[in-house]
Amino acid sequence: MLPVVFAGVLSLSAAAIADAATEPSFDEIFSESGEQTLEQFIWEKRPLVIFADSASDPRFIRQMESLHARPGELAERDVVVITDTDPAGESPLRQKLRPRGFMLVLVGKDGQIKLRKPQPWDVREISHSIDKTPLRQDEIRERRALRNAGQ
Repeated sequence: MLPVVFAGVLSLSAAAIADAATEPSFDEIFSESGEQTLEQFIWEKRPLVIFADSASDPRFIRQMESLHARPGELAERDVVVITDTDPAGESPLRQKLRPRGFMLVLVGKDGQIKLRKPQPWDVREISHSIDKTPLRQDEIRERRALRNAGQ
């Protein structure tokens, strides 16, 4: 009986290590605006751009806390979060999207704006909006097909 229990513990530990290895790092998901453009993400990532006039804006803080709490859900949907809290810097993203104060902008992999919100949204709401898009529906079907083919 002891070998069976030991084997079960080892398999659970291996699964936990594998999950940790696939967990995205914050650096892979979160970045500051700088000289980034939407064009560099086309067909690769879904930019989620968070604007505020200051990193001290309570809406910005609330939004970032929400996003940091569930990075796995963002990574699963190929989301990259880009923040811009410097209106005087006039970054390429700020010039293109023209925010006023706090603004959340979700851009699809096709480069089109899918969502603009003047208030914070939680990851569940953002994920739901992404999951409704035709491209994401295709991605879900492809992943299911690959999973089923592997069984």
